[in-house]
Amino acid sequence: MMTVDVVREVVAAEKRIRSHLSPTELEYSPRLSNLNGGRVYLKLENLQPTGSFKVRGALNAMLTMDPARRDRGVVASSSGNHGLAIAYGAKTLGAPCTVFVPEGASAMKTDAMAELGAEVRRNGHDVADTETFAREWAREHDQEYVSPYNDPHVIGGQGTIATELGQQLLQVDAIYVAVGGGGLASGVAAYAKSVFEGVQIVGATPSNSAAMADSVEAGRIVEVASMPTLSDGTAGGIEPGSITFDLCRELVDRFVRVSEAEIATATRLFLEWHQMMIEGAAGVAIAAFLQTSGDMQGKDVVIIVCGENVDQATLDAVL
Repeated sequence: MMTVDVVREVVAAEKRIRSHLSPTELEYSPRLSNLNGGRVYLKLENLQPTGSFKVRGALNAMLTMDPARRDRGVVASSSGNHGLAIAYGAKTLGAPCTVFVPEGASAMKTDAMAELGAEVRRNGHDVADTETFAREWAREHDQEYVSPYNDPHVIGGQGTIATELGQQLLQVDAIYVAVGGGGLASGVAAYAKSVFEGVQIVGATPSNSAAMADSVEAGRIVEVASMPTLSDGTAGGIEPGSITFDLCRELVDRFVRVSEAEIATATRLFLEWHQMMIEGAAGVAIAAFLQTSGDMQGKDVVIIVCGENVDQATLDAVL
C-alpha cells in the first residue's frame, strides 16, 4: 500500500514541478557499456540548476504548502545539496528560508545557499543531530520544515527522475542509485517498479557511512558511526521513524558498499570518460556498478549521476 501511495505522489509531483524544471539528459556511456556487454546510461542530475537531484523534492514539497504558511518561512537541515535546493525553491517561489548545516559542511555549498538568499546557520556535527535541532527550531518559530528525505512530497519529487526514464527508455533492467537517507532510492524505486518489468534497484552506499544498509540488515533503524567519506551528500544517520526505512527495505533489491578508494577511482574515470564534474555521492553509484558489472552482463542499466557539487579540497583528494 505504501508503494502505491508513493507512485501516486510521484505522478502528482511531476505535474507540479514540470513548469519549473526541465527533464535531465540521459547519456549513453560506451566505456561503461563495454564492462557489462549491455547498455549503460547515465541520468545526468548533475545538470540540474542547483547541481543536484534534490531540487525536485524541495520544489515539490514547497509547492504543496499553503502559500501563506510558506511565506512565513521554510526551514531545512542539510549537508549541502538539500539546503541548496530549498534555497533555490524559496527564491523561485518568493519565500524566506533558513538552512541549518552541520559544523563541517562544505563552505562552497553553504556560500551558494547564502547567494540564493538563504540564512545559513551551523549546528551539530552529524546531519541527524542537525535535523533534530532544525525541526524543533521550525516548530518554535511556527515555520514549515522540509526534511531532506523523510517526507512523502520530497520522496515523490525525487521519484520524478523515474517518470522521465519511463519516457526515455522502453526497458531498464537495473538502476544504480546512491543511498543516504533513502528519499531518492524510495521515489525512484517505487515508480520504476511500476513501469519497468523486473527492474532491479541497486542501492549504492559508502562503507564509511552506510546507515540505511546497516539498518535494513538489522531490520530496524540503527545508529552507526559515520566515518569521513568523499560522499558527503549521503553521509550521516537516519532520523528515527523515517518512512524511507520501510520503503528501502521493501524496494531496494540489493545494497552495494564501496570503499573510499573505489569512490575516488569511479569519480576520476567519469571525469576522464565524460568530461563533466560530479561529486562523491555520484561517484558512489558509479563505483557500485564498477564493482558489480559482472552481475549485469548484457543488461540495460541506468546509473543516476545525482550531483556535481564538490569543493576544491575534496576534488584535490580525488584527483
